[in-house]
Order: sequence, then C-alpha cells, then structure tokens
Amino acid sequence: MRGSTIPAMVVSLLLVLTGCAASNGSGSDDVTPAASAERADLAFSGETLDGATFEGEQLAGKPAVLWFWAPWCPTCRAQAAGVSALAGRYAGEVNVVGVGGLAGVADIRDFAAKVSGPTHLIDPDGAVWRHFGVTAQSVYVVIDAEGAVVAEGYLEDEDLADEVAGLVG
Repeated sequence: MRGSTIPAMVVSLLLVLTGCAASNGSGSDDVTPAASAERADLAFSGETLDGATFEGEQLAGKPAVLWFWAPWCPTCRAQAAGVSALAGRYAGEVNVVGVGGLAGVADIRDFAAKVSGPTHLIDPDGAVWRHFGVTAQSVYVVIDAEGAVVAEGYLEDEDLADEVAGLVG
C-alpha cells in the first residue's frame, strides 16, 4: 500500500506545480463553452482581506467573475493588471472576486494587496476552490446575472473582457 501512495502523491504534486503553465496560450481549448449553462452554486462563504465574511449569495443578481489565483503563479501575476482594469471598468455592474489559494495566508494577503479592484478572498485551505471544482490556477468562473456559468477555465485578458462585455451589453 505504501509503495502505491508515494507515486500518487508525487503525481498530484507535479500537477499542482505545473498547473500554472497548463494553458496552451490560446485560451479557447481550456474554457467550458456557454452551452453548458450550469447554475453556479453560490452557497459558499469566504474571508476577505479585512477579515470580514463574504457570502457567495452576495453575487446574485449581477454578472460575476471569480478569479482563482495563487501568489507564486507567473500566469496569475501577469493577469493581475487585466483583472484590476476589468474590476475598475465594471465597478458596480459586475462582481469581480479574486480567490487566492495554494499558499499561506501572508503570501495571499501580500499579493492581493497589489491587485486593486476585486474583492479578494483568502482561501489557503482551498474550500472555495473545491466548491467550484477548481484544481489549478489560473482559472476564471464567469457567471451571468441569472446565475448561469457562461465560461470557466483559463482565459486570455481579451477573452475575459469580451465575455464580461457580452454580459453587461
């Protein structure tokens, strides 16, 4: 039994460590199309940077973008400016929430403090990540005002901006 556990742990660790570079760069192969139209389960809670409780139900009634990131991820770092600009452009119209995970609380806080605009959740244990079935970073979950998931997966900045623009019409 022990012999089969160690290789499985090594493979899992490698998947987590390489997940940041898993995209092929086009964005299109890694995104679930809008045709899936599954409903987002907003029954979750998390902790914001200031220690307040964030309830997922707060997202109801407006389009939302959830960005699952890790502070050590180069892709996530590159996306930070785009997410910040998106949050600023659609402030009041679209909920933009960054969910930092796969690191310690101090590292998550440090990175989040550099990304203005989104509401940031601190998720070091991955509870919100698991709630949405996220297993790697950087992943977006885009939800329309009626609560349908319209896109999920890796998105280039332009593709994310197009998705959001289509939701606010």
